[in-house]
Amino acid sequence: MKPAVSIKEIILRGLQSNLIIISEDLSIITYVNQNISRNYQNPEEKIQAQVFCELVLKYNYPAGQVKQHVKVTVGSDVKEADMIVYKDRECKKPHIIVECKKEAISELEFGQAVRQAYAYAYATAGTVKYIWVTSGIKNEYYAFDRELDSRESVTDIPQYKVKELANYKFAKNGGTTKEGQKLFPLEKVEESELTNCFKQAHQALWGGGELNPSEAFDELDKLIFCKIIDEKKKRGNGQPYDFQIIKTEPKSKDKRDIEIADLETSNQLLERLKLLYEEGKMIGERKNDTEIFREGIKLNAAKARMVVGYLEGIDLLHTDLDSKGRAFETFMGSFFRGNFGQYFTPRPIVRFIVDSLPIDENHRVLDTSCGSGGFLLHALDKVRKAARNFYNIKDGEQESLECYTQWHDFAQFNLYGIEINEQIARTAKMNMIVHDDGHTNVVTSDGLLSPEHLRAKTNNDGFRENSFDYILTNPPFGSTVKQTEKAYLHQYKLATKEVDWLNPNSKASGRPSQSTEVLFIEQAENYLTDGGYLAIVIPDGILTNSSMQYVRDYISDTFRIVAVISMPQTAFAANGAGVKSSVLFLKKYSSDEKLLRMKYRENIKKSLMEYSEDGKKLSLLFKAKKDAVAAINRQIKVKERSGNKEAVKQLVSKKQDVSEEFDEKIESTREHLSEAYYLQYKNALADYPIFMAIAKEIGYDASGKETGKNELPEISKELGKFILAIEEGKDCFFH
Repeated sequence: MKPAVSIKEIILRGLQSNLIIISEDLSIITYVNQNISRNYQNPEEKIQAQVFCELVLKYNYPAGQVKQHVKVTVGSDVKEADMIVYKDRECKKPHIIVECKKEAISELEFGQAVRQAYAYAYATAGTVKYIWVTSGIKNEYYAFDRELDSRESVTDIPQYKVKELANYKFAKNGGTTKEGQKLFPLEKVEESELTNCFKQAHQALWGGGELNPSEAFDELDKLIFCKIIDEKKKRGNGQPYDFQIIKTEPKSKDKRDIEIADLETSNQLLERLKLLYEEGKMIGERKNDTEIFREGIKLNAAKARMVVGYLEGIDLLHTDLDSKGRAFETFMGSFFRGNFGQYFTPRPIVRFIVDSLPIDENHRVLDTSCGSGGFLLHALDKVRKAARNFYNIKDGEQESLECYTQWHDFAQFNLYGIEINEQIARTAKMNMIVHDDGHTNVVTSDGLLSPEHLRAKTNNDGFRENSFDYILTNPPFGSTVKQTEKAYLHQYKLATKEVDWLNPNSKASGRPSQSTEVLFIEQAENYLTDGGYLAIVIPDGILTNSSMQYVRDYISDTFRIVAVISMPQTAFAANGAGVKSSVLFLKKYSSDEKLLRMKYRENIKKSLMEYSEDGKKLSLLFKAKKDAVAAINRQIKVKERSGNKEAVKQLVSKKQDVSEEFDEKIESTREHLSEAYYLQYKNALADYPIFMAIAKEIGYDASGKETGKNELPEISKELGKFILAIEEGKDCFFH
């Protein structure tokens, strides 16, 4: 039988071989040979079932010689060993002790499991030669000798009837040693298992307190990088991988020699990792990328070996791209949620934005505050899927060179990202590497630097003005840039208070500060080509607050407003942001179109002030107020000289009343002029439709939990049609 849900391939093979039976509701597993049934929902039982099937189907041990849940007397207690593999058919001579633990087990608990397995080995007959302790995603093997007070680690347990082990386990496409020991190829894994490997390896690095979680994350990134470099190296069939534990043989069975050999095994592994790391850095330098990791591996040999134990048997390079990408993002999301939550845009929103836009392999794509690289990765995924469809490559089929080149060239040459936080930028690069490259154009820098300064700082000429077809970004909300802190702020028009045309006394001046989300809108204009699209997540205040009208005017002059999609209040709550937000889609005008629109504005303002009744009235009101206040001020001075304090007090009160009376009339007149201005401006320009939608359900709730209800795909489908109509000049198609 084959259950409806996804389970490991080795378990399916066990079912097909009638080694095990699993109930339809996946609650009970029965081991056929022993005719015992257990709770399959127990996490340890799932590992035990996996190991049992491996022993029979991979290591070729007869099922009758593998006994489960064997009672063992340890001292005065009767314990139960998870599994014992026997040398003989009568099951009188124990050969291998197996101890199984759940995947989510700490290093401390794993160490306790090793001690427990050794206790079982000492308690059984003197024929036990090997110990295998496993959590499914981590394995430790030992050669057992009851006469020695030591633990000799080995790379595997022997195959059935094989007497001599190889000093490594994994080789390209597997193979067999001359002694008959099987070597294993790397295996593709499912998303959940890979996620757990990342999480457990990270936990193992910082759990002891030697590294903090952030440092551990960096070091794990480096080793994942080494793993991918190793898998990409050219090697013949049967040749061993470098990213694995390769045993150094002890000179003798003496305890001291065994300990020295084990230490050398770890030290030599660390040296191989460092060589892989440097090899990867050299590849990056040839591509003008010196930022992936500026510092070498900091882990000691023991810690490095611990991480390799989780990853050595996984085929990262050929594991399904979507699965490994989601695994890395899930692990990354769980780590960055909290202090770094702002760098992680929820996948449904990222997918919605990318799916709505007609991005293809010829377009240049930029994220000016890329965080962990979500927008870039989904753009890459979109182009990759389009290439596979074009070349008619089905799921699971190997891509042709033409298909691979099409999407990989897009990844390498057309995807660009800027991230101010160095650690997050490195993570974005690693995320791209896990997805099969495109990382060379992710740079660590302030995304608000001018393109010229950015190019000089990063030595990357790809960040050219007016060159990107799409900018997809979710800039940080709520932070401000101050004139006193950033020298570049004066370069932004939106960081300057312009002359108020409705106030003749106003003067242009620099704003003391400006919010980052506003500045990122203007920065997009610098990078976008004419007709290029900006898709940006913004707080709703930019769209609704009266104080933000100057920002809306700038947007109207600079971009065609394509769409406004309102997100629910909870859209970013799981990442610690409760600000109501929307996704704004804008299409950049040409410089001539922008200049024309700005001239319209200035001409309308000038005409209203010089020729309209309200314009003339406003000028007279300002003059009348000035004259009236000046007259009262002269009276106040006279009374002050005479020492008449009561009269001065009455005149000050009168001046306040007169000012408020004029201010009320001035404000009313200004409102009339403003209304007339916006009406004339609107009528002076060609009208166009704007796509608007309110997304109430976006696939997850305030805690980040999936809800199963998501309106964004349907909105994206309709918005995509609307944008295509704009590009074809048919955007009034619904009239």
